[in-house]
Amino acid sequence: MEFVERKRWLFLGLPFTFTKYIIKEDMITIDKGLLRTTENDCYMYKVQDVQHSATLAEKLVGLGTVICHTGDTTDPILVLEHVKNSKAIKDFILKESEEARLKRRTVNMLDIGTGDISNLDDLN
Repeated sequence: MEFVERKRWLFLGLPFTFTKYIIKEDMITIDKGLLRTTENDCYMYKVQDVQHSATLAEKLVGLGTVICHTGDTTDPILVLEHVKNSKAIKDFILKESEEARLKRRTVNMLDIGTGDISNLDDLN
């Protein structure tokens, strides 16, 4: 499954912007710009948390905003702003990010100060 959405104006929810969101099973891509374009990718296994919000204006035109908190160094917060099917996109990202972490055997962990290991031979 794949979602391709455009950022939309709040005015009638029309897609007259130059921002496109592509959400696949393994990656989120944000393409921005017309004359100068930028492309930002984030692998699903790096997504740590997903948030959904919708202002009253967004609700009136059937839009929402999806906020992804990631472990990506360049963009730790990805915002998919004013998109249709925002709840379905949020649920898809949550499901796929968990599956991607399980495939890579990656776990969301914070550094809790494990301390120094002075001699690695002691671990064997």
